[in-house]
Amino acid sequence: MTKASVPHRGEVGVLVIGESLIDVVTREGVAVEMPGGSPANVALGLGRLGHRARFHTSIGPDARGTRIAEHLAGSGVIVTDESWTLQRTSVATARVRADGSAEYIFEIDGTIAAPRRRDEAVVHFGSISMFMHPGASTIEAFIEDLPRDVLVSMDPNIRPALVGPRDAAVRRFERLLQRADVVKLSDEDAAWLYPGASSGEVLDHLLRGSTRLVAITRGSGGAALATPTARVALDAPFVLVADTIGAGDTFMAALLNVVTRDDSVLRNLSSEGLRSVGEAATRAAAITVQREGADLPWADELLA
Repeated sequence: MTKASVPHRGEVGVLVIGESLIDVVTREGVAVEMPGGSPANVALGLGRLGHRARFHTSIGPDARGTRIAEHLAGSGVIVTDESWTLQRTSVATARVRADGSAEYIFEIDGTIAAPRRRDEAVVHFGSISMFMHPGASTIEAFIEDLPRDVLVSMDPNIRPALVGPRDAAVRRFERLLQRADVVKLSDEDAAWLYPGASSGEVLDHLLRGSTRLVAITRGSGGAALATPTARVALDAPFVLVADTIGAGDTFMAALLNVVTRDDSVLRNLSSEGLRSVGEAATRAAAITVQREGADLPWADELLA
């Protein structure tokens, strides 16, 4: 889906950091290429919701890298000049199962240049790039050096085959958790990071430091959201699913859309307010899953 123009209503700039790639999606034996990558999808979603989004990634000066940059630009997202560092743009091959879920095979280069923040008051990062060397250490150093008044958002989007030794990956996540204000996990992420722990125990653990808002998504099972003072569980809207590609990234972008437009939201979230935030995110994800690929919603679609 494309729009002729993108309404940049967001006064707060957002810097998104992480991998971008080309998804080669196979459905019923037919392969289609489309831009993807969890952080790239979050940047795309923020751009479509009217935010000033810059995306720092690693792509190559090939046809696939150009396609990714043009795809993001069409939604108002600026790819940083420092992103053009690879000889060959990364690829993920996805096979869509009968239930709409997807399994992936990745060909990814973990190199990333040091990010540079301009005036952005919000930084989002996560997924493969926060674990894969050598870029993971670069990202961690950048996040740890951010001023405390910068809102930091994290979505680990765990891919077990790509994060390296589990113990080291968990330690890195725990270190970065200390600087994250907003954290989103899938239920699969939570089970991998904290095996045997209940959803409530995971929420308690993630909120023990300075984290102010946590969400655990459960696919068709909805989501749980928590702050240090409130906690809610939400059902997912019933829709006909084309596939689930980009659903979690849509939830993340929609969540950030709410909390970044009003900096008082995170300070004053009652249970009713938290439910409203979660419902906005689940409605956005429900739009994406009805479409093929990571085709995230635009601002006017959420208003409708």
